[in-house]
Amino acid sequence: MGPAGGKRRLSLAELAGETFDAIVVGSGATGGVAAMVLTRGGCRVLVLEAGPALAAAEAFSGEPLNGLRRAVGVASGRHRLQARHPGYWKANPRLYVDEHRHPYETPADAPFLWTRGRQVGGRSLTWGGITLRLSDREFSAAGRDGIGIDWPIRHRDLEPHYRRLERLLGVHGGRDGLPDLPDGDLQPPLPFTPGELWLQRHCRDALGLALIHSRGFRLAHPGLAGWPGSSAQGGALGHALATGRAQLASGAIVARLLLNRSGERAEGVLALERSSGRRHRLRADLVVLCASTIESVRLLLASREAEDSGGVLVDPSGGLGRHLMDHVSTSCFFRLPVGAVPDAAAELSGAGSIFLPDPLLPGEIGAPPFLRHYGLWGAVQRFDPPAALRRHPACASGFLIGHGEVLPDPANRVELSERRDAWGLQVPRITMRWGPNETRMVRHMALRMGQVIEAAGGTPERFEDLFRLPLVEPVLRRAQGGRDGEAAPPGFYIHELGGARMAASEEEGVLDPWNRLWRCPNCLVTDGSCWPSSGWQSPTLTSMALSWRACEQALRRRGERTPA
Repeated sequence: MGPAGGKRRLSLAELAGETFDAIVVGSGATGGVAAMVLTRGGCRVLVLEAGPALAAAEAFSGEPLNGLRRAVGVASGRHRLQARHPGYWKANPRLYVDEHRHPYETPADAPFLWTRGRQVGGRSLTWGGITLRLSDREFSAAGRDGIGIDWPIRHRDLEPHYRRLERLLGVHGGRDGLPDLPDGDLQPPLPFTPGELWLQRHCRDALGLALIHSRGFRLAHPGLAGWPGSSAQGGALGHALATGRAQLASGAIVARLLLNRSGERAEGVLALERSSGRRHRLRADLVVLCASTIESVRLLLASREAEDSGGVLVDPSGGLGRHLMDHVSTSCFFRLPVGAVPDAAAELSGAGSIFLPDPLLPGEIGAPPFLRHYGLWGAVQRFDPPAALRRHPACASGFLIGHGEVLPDPANRVELSERRDAWGLQVPRITMRWGPNETRMVRHMALRMGQVIEAAGGTPERFEDLFRLPLVEPVLRRAQGGRDGEAAPPGFYIHELGGARMAASEEEGVLDPWNRLWRCPNCLVTDGSCWPSSGWQSPTLTSMALSWRACEQALRRRGERTPA
């Protein structure tokens, strides 16, 4: 019997003496799914995580301790860039990397805000919880406008995996019957607030726009062993460990793939001990990269360089590291002339919020001033402080945030810098700029948000003009979210995608339609790096579905090779 979940955790040196059925690199949302599917299929799986294993109480500790940690993180410069995102100010700063030890580079004129969570569970511990499916409109967008390539799959290929994940996560939402936002296997939606009902009615009557319940999970969605069900530990990763066929190794930084001499087969990975930097060769018959978009691309780029007697990764497409994407975004706050208040406190979450999924007016459909699509996410009366702190207590406060599809551009890319991190590994150099299409889309977002607010009789406001919150206002001034019609910088939305796209042929992409490297098919890449185009929907659910599908196919191929 090999190492099993629940047994004594083995050191990397001890694990180097094993050969596993699979190594999964990364323990977040996609890594957890990969581990769950493979262990349920009978595989012995080693899950490698670069960061530490925190207890639930350590990961989700509250105020004032988190506030003290933020003050230290910002003052020391360890969180200089990540602190520009508002999410940093409501989470435990232990869930954000030390930027001194984990640097990266960007051109001086092209900032990229890269938010990273290196701990068991990854960024699933800070996931906002919106779970929208992609439609065939997104999968086949390139075939209509000629930008980039189509996905080599369609919604029908992911539908069973979407359905299983929606059940696993406990996703709430409505059955809206929209042709370009497929309905899911959902629990009943949370009620709209009075302000959201007001906004919905005026969007429909004055503009002909559909405002729907957001689709996602609740704040208190229960999972395993005290972890939230949205976290890897409370969901898929927890299920994998419960099978007894998964071994979790934290503090294991993967440097590169280990390939045979021809480069046509992965033999495992080269991993470093976080504490000492000692290197170990870990062996497996299958490798699944789920380290997060930019980190997985970094691993693949590092694997193109020869080391020892092994082979090097071959990418026939020449596209490895290219076509990096994020979602382009801008936002606004507003107040509505609504005096009625919710019967009880209304939570703000993936389930507790609203969407205008494709806010094009009837006359614009088919001829907007930009390519692809965007959505408007928002909420009304879900974040109000006590009346004494509200500058307009007789009104309902709300926000809208646009997030739109970014066109794939080979100039937007990840490369390896000569600079090294604390463990001597080359760091990524990230180059990404918004193009003219994104600029036009953001202008349209701002225009449409203004029209929606005006149609409901509302007034746009700055956040600090809605509330008296002296302790929060300095934070808002530091945050770089897109406000007043301006686009947030690339990376801000934390939806980075691309760099190792899947394609129908090896000339077009790094991966085949089953997420396998074309020239090294026992290595799967199933996180956001595999995306050929970004869509506008939040990507985590789709990345998890891709991981489920790819690992199921790997199990089928394993069964074909292994006698019953």
